[in-house]
Amino acid sequence: MTEVETKEKGSFLMSPKVDFCFKELMRNSEVRKGFLSAVLEIPPEEIRETTLLPTHLQKEQEKDKLGILDVQVRMQDGTKVDIEVNVAPFVAWPERSLFYLGKMYVGQIEKGGQYRSLKKCVHIGILDFVLFEGEESYYSRFHLWEDERKLKYSDKLEIHICELPKLRKYAHPETELLNWMRFINAEKEEEMEEMAERNGYIQTAYDDLKMLSADEQKRLAYEERLKAERDYASLASENWERGKKEGMETGMRQGMQIKTVQIVLRLLEKGFSPEETAEVSGESLPAVKNIREWNQKCPEMLEEEIAKKILNL
Repeated sequence: MTEVETKEKGSFLMSPKVDFCFKELMRNSEVRKGFLSAVLEIPPEEIRETTLLPTHLQKEQEKDKLGILDVQVRMQDGTKVDIEVNVAPFVAWPERSLFYLGKMYVGQIEKGGQYRSLKKCVHIGILDFVLFEGEESYYSRFHLWEDERKLKYSDKLEIHICELPKLRKYAHPETELLNWMRFINAEKEEEMEEMAERNGYIQTAYDDLKMLSADEQKRLAYEERLKAERDYASLASENWERGKKEGMETGMRQGMQIKTVQIVLRLLEKGFSPEETAEVSGESLPAVKNIREWNQKCPEMLEEEIAKKILNL
């Protein structure tokens, strides 16, 4: 279980880097203010209002891929911020973050709308894996620049990436952002307390975390979410290893698609909606719905047989 080591034996603290816990903490407007102030380098007193938005991104057509964000926030000037926390390694993270950012940006304008009305969109990725090998800094910020003269094309799209594994491996300048990342990445309660003493907003997050961890229903939901993520990561890893061992292209394709059916069914059993299952598994929503329908109609049918019918093996 991903949890924080506590001083009292038998006590329990959720880990803020598990998306369920992080989302719950972001419900507090003061926590959001302190966190966004640290990442975006805006004095907290200048952040007068932050509003939580729906996390399902708009689709133009039924066949479009659904985008489900962890946390989406609108600031008082209209800026939209997507905050994503990912524990398991995700190979196509740059592509995924650009997909979310693009959906947020184009989703603001309706037919006949003015381009000048488009507001800034920001993606913040907190990753418990290394994205940029060979780089020591845990924090990276990206804009659209001219390659040679570093002339900014537009400030309407912005990406922030924080790589948690680098926090303990390298030395970093002391900043409010570093304090937040240490709090999110903490493995011991003492580490959380130290960060809370440095920052009042982190103290608020820490107080909320203790109340959240003491809520039995929230704890059960946290453990279910964590188990589903681990199941998915395990199946994905098995899928990769099986593909390497089989070696032949056809065998890899068959093995991977059967595993896809297994992952989809496992997530649905855990209570994930079809939309959430499609997002986590990387499969299309129609395929997820078809897999669910075949499983409901013929519960005795093997995953391999479902794969043959749904995925055209």
